[in-house]
Amino acid sequence: MMEDGGGSSRYTIDEALVSMGFGNFQILVLAYAGMGWASEAMEMMLLSFIGPAVQSAWSLSPHQESLITSVVFAGMLVGAYSWGIVSDKYGRRKGFFITATLTSVAGFLSAFAPNYISLLILRCLVGVGLGGGPVLASWFLEFIPAPDRGTWMVVFSTFWTFGTILEASLAWKVMPSLGWRWLLAFSSFPSLLLLIFYQYTPESPRYLCLQGRTSDAAIILEKIARRNRTNLPPGVLVSGHSYDFEEQNIPVEDVHLLSPRQTKVETPRATKSNMVGLSPLLKLLSRELIVSTLLLWVVFFGNAFSYYGLVLLTTELTGKSRCTTTDMHLNEHDDVNYRDVFISSFAELPGLALSAVIVDKLGRKLSMSAMFFLAATFLFPLAFYRFDGLTTSLLFGARICITSTFTVVYIYAPEIYPTSIRTTGVGIASSIGRIGGMVCPLVAVALVKGCHQTAAIILFEIVILLSGICVVLFPFETKGQHLPENVAET
Repeated sequence: MMEDGGGSSRYTIDEALVSMGFGNFQILVLAYAGMGWASEAMEMMLLSFIGPAVQSAWSLSPHQESLITSVVFAGMLVGAYSWGIVSDKYGRRKGFFITATLTSVAGFLSAFAPNYISLLILRCLVGVGLGGGPVLASWFLEFIPAPDRGTWMVVFSTFWTFGTILEASLAWKVMPSLGWRWLLAFSSFPSLLLLIFYQYTPESPRYLCLQGRTSDAAIILEKIARRNRTNLPPGVLVSGHSYDFEEQNIPVEDVHLLSPRQTKVETPRATKSNMVGLSPLLKLLSRELIVSTLLLWVVFFGNAFSYYGLVLLTTELTGKSRCTTTDMHLNEHDDVNYRDVFISSFAELPGLALSAVIVDKLGRKLSMSAMFFLAATFLFPLAFYRFDGLTTSLLFGARICITSTFTVVYIYAPEIYPTSIRTTGVGIASSIGRIGGMVCPLVAVALVKGCHQTAAIILFEIVILLSGICVVLFPFETKGQHLPENVAET
């Protein structure tokens, strides 16, 4: 708590959130953001089922089948970068409204695609919409009190697991009887729910303060206090970007005596002057952030490559192998795929539980590095021995670890970037991860289908170990720290 020259109290967003705690308001925000996270998980999980089904229905080549997955990641690459910039400039709400609209419409229309080319176009548009997932993650993060961020971001990540389990269940029930088009239609429903409840979502008070709209941010904080049945700290809310005024030689004491109207006029002017000389991408590569940014990009790439690879490899390394059996087993193999993917999806539950236990005790860095190295340990025996019981167990263990790293990196990434470029930073890192997801089916899974299983496993080992080393090299820990509002604070 601070006091101005006149003796009146002032408080920041972080102090207000800590004072009010995590209550009913945040539960509603969690439910909405989690619904969007589950929607993205479902759209990604169905790629394990749609490719083989469409290949059989339309007599596609293996390359054409892989392209159905890759175009989604290509769209996410574009979307993750674009929606991050949009939400940093125009607000978090506008960002995830556009993405939910695009995902739901393109996803539903995919079910009616008349041919291969139209399916590719629509799935690519779905990917562009799915690229907005980090916007929802950052939006939710900005409502959480600092001491609880790790735990509640893990809880948020459970919605991804529920989405994968729900999609695997849908595929198991829908695909044999109704076919892949019905699966696409059903999978677009959660994105539609985001649009239905959109009108009830609040803007991030951190974003509003950054834009100088301190009075609007205070109104939202008052709503949080009423919903949580708590009280705001005594005094007046102050914007966390008084550095803009300090750079203009205006005393900080005078800043807090400005009216909300005056603050709203001055701050965008400073922000605009900063943006003219330095784009969001260049800010991410500034002296203060370049090391963290480059290491984070490698970790996101490795995480996505490993995670989606493990999901896809579950259908390729388990059951009847095409490299050792004849075509008479293919139908049986398809049935086993649904069961194995459904079972392996539950590996994410202990992964999330493990994340919840260690993320705030061990810290972000140690948690991620330990899980990366443990995942590499689980995969190593598969380079030499592969039979159903051992393969399923080791893939299950590796997926637990990669789920943990994926969960923690989505906590760490928003914490290292300031509010002014938070969704842009996470969005670009996520888009780099999409490259990993896009390359994975074209390289790793192609190796498996070409009966080069050992080479594929070694490739995964290299990527996972490199990611773990990069985590060790991260320059700082963010456990328990306040979220930075500007680059200087990092």
